[in-house]
Amino acid sequence: MKLTKSLLVILILFSHCSSNPENIPQSESSRLSKENLRSAEQGDTLAQYNLGLKYQNGQGVSEDQQEAFKWYELAAKQGHPQAQANLGWMYEKGQGTPQDYQKALQWYQLAAGQDVVEAQFNLGFMYEQGQSVTQDLQEAFKWYRLAADQGDTDAQHNLAKLYQIGQAAPKDDQKALKWYRLAADQGHSSAQYNLGLMYESGSGGVSQDYQIALKWYELAANKGHSQAQMKLGLTYFIGKIAKQDYVKSYKWFALAGDSGLKVALRNLDLAATKMTPSQLKKAKKLVTEWKSIRTE
Repeated sequence: MKLTKSLLVILILFSHCSSNPENIPQSESSRLSKENLRSAEQGDTLAQYNLGLKYQNGQGVSEDQQEAFKWYELAAKQGHPQAQANLGWMYEKGQGTPQDYQKALQWYQLAAGQDVVEAQFNLGFMYEQGQSVTQDLQEAFKWYRLAADQGDTDAQHNLAKLYQIGQAAPKDDQKALKWYRLAADQGHSSAQYNLGLMYESGSGGVSQDYQIALKWYELAANKGHSQAQMKLGLTYFIGKIAKQDYVKSYKWFALAGDSGLKVALRNLDLAATKMTPSQLKKAKKLVTEWKSIRTE
């Protein structure tokens, strides 16, 4: 499953950055803000970048995407790599400026060349999808690999997918397994789901193991992955890789349906016909409890 990814905005607090944590008095915070603005106006790229972050996220100031764009652009033109990456993201999304994929590509390339992992991922995605560039899976593979080596989980997942289907590189199940596992161990839900599929079918160089498959499905489902939730609903309804349990089946069908999977809602109705009133009540309670935990 292809994941989209917005460029991550890294909120780093520097000693002269404008911030307002609880342990800094308001007067001190105001002084730091003025110092940061003065430094930015004098051309300090770090101060310009921090102002861009603050305006983009409404951190200590009113959110203002155009003002964020202004400060990112000033820092980016002086070579600040993260500002270049964030400026690329704003051009891609049309935030604070008209949408312009070509300019997004330009700034991503500058940032990616300086090892900004988010820019590397976004370049890979643009080349894979052919977004404002000619589709080039080899180029996508190159940027995904660079981002994956830096620990980016989306890049690790997408790299695994390319190895699994043999696009941009020879098909290699062992390498696909390696990258899926690296992403899954860091909590990437789609990688967890794909590992579940591999263990359930015994494909990709792993021995078939229903218990391990179930573990990965549950991890992904509990992160809100709709396909994993659907899979668990079917698993407990059919009773193939886990003991048949209509209560659990109903729970996962309901959650998958809430994520927009219409087929899950049809299966939900079918599961309900298999249950007693007390079981149905219990299943609905499980759904409510799961949702409440997610919102805490």
